[in-house]
Amino acid sequence: MAPVYGGLQHIEPLWWSLALGACLGGNGTLIGASANLIVAGMAERAGYPIRFLPFMAMAFPLMLMSIAISSGYVYLRYFM
Repeated sequence: MAPVYGGLQHIEPLWWSLALGACLGGNGTLIGASANLIVAGMAERAGYPIRFLPFMAMAFPLMLMSIAISSGYVYLRYFM
């Protein structure tokens, strides 16, 4: 891809955006990231069930905030 878009410097923001979006975007729902499912299973076995909608009500705003911060980082780092 790099030669098509003008070299590695031109696609570096794309790679960062993809990595941050994939990593942080899954944290908004219980099934979005495998770590969320593992912790939910462990909590269930310990007698503390974690349900989908209450988890999403807390995690989705935090996910949006982390995505906004990382978007600001990518913008400031590569486009300013």
